[in-house]
Amino acid sequence: MSEPLLSGRVLLVSGGTQGVGGGIARAAVAEGATVVVTGRRTDVGEAFAESLGEAATFLACDVADVSQAQGVVATTIERHGRIDSLVNAAGLTSRGTLLDTTPALFDAHVAVNLRAPFFLMQAAVADMVRRGEPGTIVNVLTMSAHGGQPYLAPYVAAKAGLAGLTRNAAHAHRWDRVRINGVNIGWTQTEGEDAVQREFHGADDTWLQKANASQPMGQLGQVDDAAALVVLLLSDRSGVVTGSVIDWDQQVVGGQD
Repeated sequence: MSEPLLSGRVLLVSGGTQGVGGGIARAAVAEGATVVVTGRRTDVGEAFAESLGEAATFLACDVADVSQAQGVVATTIERHGRIDSLVNAAGLTSRGTLLDTTPALFDAHVAVNLRAPFFLMQAAVADMVRRGEPGTIVNVLTMSAHGGQPYLAPYVAAKAGLAGLTRNAAHAHRWDRVRINGVNIGWTQTEGEDAVQREFHGADDTWLQKANASQPMGQLGQVDDAAALVVLLLSDRSGVVTGSVIDWDQQVVGGQD
């Protein structure tokens, strides 16, 4: 029997209490990692961490606040002695077009979708470099970063910035053996997506059935499948790859019918 992919690793997952982040946390625990998950809702976060067993703990954090974001990295290191891996999965998806986005909405997207990952990576990489040990980071991105929908203008702007940051940081720290990659997640079936469809698109109880039927593979992306790819990228099994931003979707960018 082969050793679990993340055996002995200490992993921090921002936004790790539900959706894709939650799936990554579950998969990482199953692969032997000690996992710290963050989120804004203490009741949800503590219940989720408890469901994962003794290998998981929850830290309340609003990643839009840089001091809180870097604070959870510091607490992780204090409790476990180090941080080996980081996943930036926290995200804001509220709607806005080029014409109706306010400065406040734009700043909120930048704060959660770009600034938070920047400073979480800063704190995590600093520990890896200080110890002289390798590390891995995966940033959860979006297929919309290629251009996206008109109603996601500030979201796209921030996530496209994160794609560039992923490559920049990977290049900067490759000689430190810190591998940093990103995954552009396509349309995926999550609790959050259900809420978004109902709140912003007037969806009813049949939306998922219709959405599945509209996809080439007959279903939306599944959280566990996305999580498996992220865990692979966090592990030694992905080899030397760094600076890659992988499209995880059934739509092909640039393809035309």
